[in-house]
Amino acid sequence: MPVPEPVVDVPAGDTKKGAKLFKAKCAQCHTIEKGGNVKQGPPLFGLIGRQSGTCDGFAYSEANKNSGIIWSDKHLYEYLLNPKKYIPGTKMVFAGIKKEKERADLIAYMAEMS
Repeated sequence: MPVPEPVVDVPAGDTKKGAKLFKAKCAQCHTIEKGGNVKQGPPLFGLIGRQSGTCDGFAYSEANKNSGIIWSDKHLYEYLLNPKKYIPGTKMVFAGIKKEKERADLIAYMAEMS
């Protein structure tokens, strides 16, 4: 059963800044282009609207597969703040992004790439 979206307002983001953030903070473990490969993390192309834990070819944690999250800007906004708190038991070893504007920029870029 899908988890309701968090009640948050996601600020407008800058896709160009988001692209730089993706390259600096995400590209080591993830691809974002269509047909991108599985790396340490799953490909993120088409993430918005996708059920958590369902990208073929990646071995997700049970926590991620069973989270009930359908990825949206609001879920991502909260998840990217502290992934291990948002999905306890996730394999993602990223500490999170504390700055609201940086999270918004990254989400804007990810949405554009979806």
